[in-house]
Amino acid sequence: MTTPKPILVVLAAGMGSRYGGLKQIDPVGPAGETLLDYSIFDAVLAGFDEVIFVIRRDIEEAFVEGVGAKYADIDGVSVRYAFQELDDLPDGFHLPTGRQKPWGTAHAVLAAGDLVHGPFAVINADDFYGAHAFKMLSEQLSAPSDDYAMVGFVLRETLSAHGSVTRGLCRTAGNFLAKIVEISNIEPDGNGATYPSGSGGVCRLSGDETVSMNFWGFSETIVSRLEEGLIQFLQQNLEDLNSEYLLPDVVDRLIVDGDVRVRILRGGGPWFGVTYQQDRETVVRNIRELIDGGAYPESLWG
Repeated sequence: MTTPKPILVVLAAGMGSRYGGLKQIDPVGPAGETLLDYSIFDAVLAGFDEVIFVIRRDIEEAFVEGVGAKYADIDGVSVRYAFQELDDLPDGFHLPTGRQKPWGTAHAVLAAGDLVHGPFAVINADDFYGAHAFKMLSEQLSAPSDDYAMVGFVLRETLSAHGSVTRGLCRTAGNFLAKIVEISNIEPDGNGATYPSGSGGVCRLSGDETVSMNFWGFSETIVSRLEEGLIQFLQQNLEDLNSEYLLPDVVDRLIVDGDVRVRILRGGGPWFGVTYQQDRETVVRNIRELIDGGAYPESLWG
């Protein structure tokens, strides 16, 4: 039996709230391309033949017309939509009064659970991961293996010159993930980085550390595990209006329990993102350099 081509699941349910409306997603390419356009382009070249956008119902029309429609005519690629909603909870659980915050990335992936039918990757809609990252993960997902995977990025290449960031620092055992530790308020410091310690001091990082930027590879076995984990999460956190059911937390638990191995695919990048408005100029310049170097055409879809 041949392994089916991998599916790309794009977490886009937060796009409207983060940007103040879909029309305000900044173009970074010369023909008006967004970071998502470059991700889809790289994914298709790497062998992904289906894209599932996880969005909210209230942005469906604007998203399909303004974002998803441009991918509908790509030869050999199908586009589908899944919906992450606050009240999409297992039987026996009800949406707590006052809950406004989305339930998190693991809940978003679970929203696409009925649509995945083989190995799949998960990405953020507003990050640039690079063609090599998609190629590595596609090859991993196309290989006969029960392992999950995560593309790792070099910490210093994911920092912003305009403020602090939060990153998932990866502890590894050989080529496998042992744990992800989320660290907040990381700032560049020379060739490395610093972040505040709990005692008022400063902790230092070399900058060479591997971090997770939410670029995962799963088999469809993750769906049932996410379903089981969501029930446990809600039993403990339902009334906490700010609690989130997050992919790194789920993966950590599965690793500790010995249920899965997560292979680290090092060498992802270059990574770009617009954490702060001032980052946009750097992203535009980096895209221009990639185009001038032959990595992308002047117009992706033209």
